[in-house]
Amino acid sequence: MCGIAGWVSYDADLTRRRDVVDAMTGTMACRGPDDSGTWVREHVALGHRRLAIIDLPGGRQPMTVSTPNGAVAMVYSGEAYNFTELKDELTRLGHRWETDSDTEVVLHAYLQWGDEVVDHLNGMYAFAIWDERDDRLVMIRDRMGIKPFYYYPTADGVLFGSEPKAILANPLAKKVVDTDGLRELMAFTKRPGWSLWKGMEEVRPGTIVTVSREGVRTRTYWKLDAKQHTDDQETTVARVRELMTDIVNRQLVADVPRCVLLSGGLDSSAVTGLAAARLAEQGEQLRTFSVDFFGQEENFKPDEMRDTADSPFVRDVASLVGSAHQDVVLNPAELTDPEVRRAVLRARDIPAGLGDMDTSLYLLFKAIRGESTVALSGESADEVFGGYRWFFDETAVNADTFPWIAFRSAMLTDRTSIYTPELMGKMDLESYVRDQYRSAVAEVEHLDGESPLEARMRTICHLHLTRFVRMLLDRKDRASMAVGLEVRVPFCDHRLVEYVYNTPWSLKTFDGREKSLLRHATKHVLPESVAQRVKSPYPSTQDPGYAAALQQQAKEVLAEPGHAVFGLVDRTWAHRVSEVDSAAMAPADRIGLDRLLDLYHWIEMYSPTLELS
Repeated sequence: MCGIAGWVSYDADLTRRRDVVDAMTGTMACRGPDDSGTWVREHVALGHRRLAIIDLPGGRQPMTVSTPNGAVAMVYSGEAYNFTELKDELTRLGHRWETDSDTEVVLHAYLQWGDEVVDHLNGMYAFAIWDERDDRLVMIRDRMGIKPFYYYPTADGVLFGSEPKAILANPLAKKVVDTDGLRELMAFTKRPGWSLWKGMEEVRPGTIVTVSREGVRTRTYWKLDAKQHTDDQETTVARVRELMTDIVNRQLVADVPRCVLLSGGLDSSAVTGLAAARLAEQGEQLRTFSVDFFGQEENFKPDEMRDTADSPFVRDVASLVGSAHQDVVLNPAELTDPEVRRAVLRARDIPAGLGDMDTSLYLLFKAIRGESTVALSGESADEVFGGYRWFFDETAVNADTFPWIAFRSAMLTDRTSIYTPELMGKMDLESYVRDQYRSAVAEVEHLDGESPLEARMRTICHLHLTRFVRMLLDRKDRASMAVGLEVRVPFCDHRLVEYVYNTPWSLKTFDGREKSLLRHATKHVLPESVAQRVKSPYPSTQDPGYAAALQQQAKEVLAEPGHAVFGLVDRTWAHRVSEVDSAAMAPADRIGLDRLLDLYHWIEMYSPTLELS
């Protein structure tokens, strides 16, 4: 796991610009606190920050191989979970090794198969290869988009990096945000390729981007295909169990301390149970971590999204599997600390406005990093197996838009009320969301003979696996890598995704509940309380002190009437919300205050040029 950056310029001599490449690479020191390196030639410069996970002394980058027709150099972020099998295959084909790292295996796999290396990889990765044999750059991102990757075309080449901040450190990249960029930030549709910053593109998941003197070319190497599912219920459950066991076992491989993020929900508990069983075979005790809030369990009140507090279920799982468990308990002062907010903004490069769900995640990861370097997560199970509440809400299912937008609750409501009427008049969000929805639905393949319900649920599953999950994966990666923690996501293994995607909705819900397949495939490692627990999302504090702290900070922002944030945010709204009773504040207003404060600090930190025409 690492941070990568680079610059290709066919009309310049980059050996004179090493300082710029070093600056680009240096922006991602948190992603790679263990080592750094650059490789510079006349028309290309590659930078790397390393978080050492496998072969700690031998995996330095950039990594190069000399060939009779020129060097091939690579910067790589991520993990290839099948690198041992790949190494054996390549050894039989005549390849020889200087290290034990998976990076070297991926580089040699490219030498063997060229761009078709993608067909041989299982893992999460974003990597760039400069092939001197034909003076081209090859950028490749994993199938699900677990690892972030961005690029910025220039007049004579390209800039690229794991995160926008690396690209923005180059003077060729302008810190401009236009109406189109803001539109997606508000709309929550995860438009493919969106980065917020004008001129910058995200390398799309499952895509190869090639840069040569002729320009930039993209090719999709993986997508969700519709295939007939012929396994019966028993066989399907057994296959899910087999896949999950293999995936967790593979993702536990590391030369550094490992742990599991445990929330007490079905997803993280399943990963915990499987991981604990595997480590027990090796004579090791699993470490688990969870996040909680002071007084949350004692004062918990059920709401539209959460029926129960997490803590009792966390204890049940930790007791069953015998893990060494640690609760990271946070208070409102920690959650609203402006320095923590700025750290999250630096990590994400965008004012996401998720408030305590972002800051608590960051603080959880920061605490874990003191004990472990690798953590396994239950992220993405809801998208794969169909777990969100709106999967079962008739209005949301049948709406002619994204179901997470159609689903109505106090927590998921209109987040645009904070903006000025003038700004919203330029956005035309309704048309934008409609266009994005139609574009997303057009990508879905269907099987002949599918019933209307099965066809609709296939579409909804596709929307989540190609849109919704990518927002959450980006959030998880940025928050974890900001503290040098590698978070692995077993539920994003493409073998599991492909298999479960093609199981009929009737099989995904065969016991009348959400995530039936996962529940039954992993019940052998679950306490009964968790096996029967209703879906509960990532926790959020219920302490009114959190809202009160937001109000005080909002008042401080309001004391700067000429600040650029009020070109976006409605001052009248901000005044009203800062004065209401914090204990009775509507969830939508609390979310709005978080968004206001994110925008304020983001503008202070990035000084973007806003083109709002």
